[in-house]
Amino acid sequence: MTQCDNSTNDVWRPRVTVACVVSDGDRYLMVEEEVNGRLAYNQPAGHLDDKESLHQAAVRETREETGWTVELTHLIGVHQWRSSEHGEVIVRFTFAAKPLHHDLEQQLDTGVRRALWLTRREIADLGERLRSPMVLMTIDDWLGGQRLPLSIVGNLMPNGGNP
Repeated sequence: MTQCDNSTNDVWRPRVTVACVVSDGDRYLMVEEEVNGRLAYNQPAGHLDDKESLHQAAVRETREETGWTVELTHLIGVHQWRSSEHGEVIVRFTFAAKPLHHDLEQQLDTGVRRALWLTRREIADLGERLRSPMVLMTIDDWLGGQRLPLSIVGNLMPNGGNP
């Protein structure tokens, strides 16, 4: 039997990320960002921080990247993908959310040029400029009726994941 020493850095770990599909009628909240010297389009998304629940991370990332406060409504899905940007495996939890309030004074995250609302057709037309294939896939999952209860994502962190 082999023991795993978690104190070493040679244990493989995927990057855990969150994203939100935020819809307003037939439009979806998107982020235009600079990635490795090119413009890319993504849903509001980012990495899970230590001592943070997945739910909290999704709401935080949306606010930081777009200025929108949102309320999560469902889990759309969990997807695994090897990034073409850096070659690492991403495990992405994608939530559906409804927009509540937009703060026009919110400074957006570094690298984010702007937040914008686009239709599914406009998003599909971006083609290779989409940050990952998960962008359009999760919108299509949402449109296809894929909605899991938020309670499916358990949180056993002390204080609900609050730092």
